[in-house]
Amino acid sequence: MKLPCEIAVWYLLPTIKAELARELVKRGMSQKLVAERLSITQASVSQYLSKKRGRKLRLPPEAQEMVKDISAKIIRGDKVIIDSSICSVCMLSRKKRDLLDPLVAVE
Repeated sequence: MKLPCEIAVWYLLPTIKAELARELVKRGMSQKLVAERLSITQASVSQYLSKKRGRKLRLPPEAQEMVKDISAKIIRGDKVIIDSSICSVCMLSRKKRDLLDPLVAVE
């Protein structure tokens, strides 16, 4: 049995970061710059893009829209606090779906 916090750390947060990285690259940002903005390595960005990481869960549509909004703000150069933005997406995802239910299969 996986605890709710384990599911969030191992599956939900990587999914959110992967979606954000994909969206930023899709909007024309380089992998190197995405890595700098998200405080992750370029190798992590590459793995997110190739779906080697962050592919176990699907975000609810509302959370996907939040990721698009966050990426648009980053691209425009608006001030975005990445950590709190990712937390907001995580909280919404947890509310919209039973992602942290220990009985939910994630593998």
